[in-house]
Amino acid sequence: MDRPLAAAPTGPVTVPPPILRLAADDDVTPVWRNELGGLTFRLSGPGSVRYAKWVAAGTPELDLDAEAERLAWAARHAVVPRVLSRGRDIDGSWLVTTGLPGRSAVDPVWRDRPDDAARAIGAGLRTLHDALPVDDCPFTWSAEERISRLDDADREALGPVPEVDRPVVCHGDACAPNTLVADDATPAGHVDLGTLGVADRWADLAVASMSLGWNYVGDHEAALFDAYGVAPDQERIAFYRELWELG
Repeated sequence: MDRPLAAAPTGPVTVPPPILRLAADDDVTPVWRNELGGLTFRLSGPGSVRYAKWVAAGTPELDLDAEAERLAWAARHAVVPRVLSRGRDIDGSWLVTTGLPGRSAVDPVWRDRPDDAARAIGAGLRTLHDALPVDDCPFTWSAEERISRLDDADREALGPVPEVDRPVVCHGDACAPNTLVADDATPAGHVDLGTLGVADRWADLAVASMSLGWNYVGDHEAALFDAYGVAPDQERIAFYRELWELG
């Protein structure tokens, strides 16, 4: 399976004018470009760090309003960025949030310690799943909802939905970069919750474990599942990985 195209930018990046205005006198550093072209910038000034996401107009797959709503809800229960501002113009939309301590689990420090990174991702997901209240969550990420957006051929290829093991409020994009890790190798928080919603926990676990192969050398899935506290469920893992690829 190919590595996703999301990565830290390696070449010149044009900073959209709204981001420059929001930055004011702060330094602007591009830190991430996702596979759909969305950009994230770090705005750093004396004693403060903010992050600004930018999505060009006409990219419906990236809904920053939806992410802002989910962050505002999740922040009452878990360690996630706090929304500072959001807006849009004819060229695109933006979302500004607070920074969080810790480094992305794909920072070079953790790429050199992949088992520690995998354990932090697994422990972080367990903490998130335990903290977010299912009954109070207004958002869904269920398999049935996601399947409804597929065409007939893909639905047929996917096959039946496994019985739900444990409903939780899923991260929705539990790939390795979206867990932040503290210096002591414990989970420090989560970012990029634009599709957060109630689903079977294996919807997150299948993707989180799959993403280890995109970001680290070697097989570290056992460390992730051990830290989460669950034995791998191969049937559910296979189903939710296929649904991720199709969706």
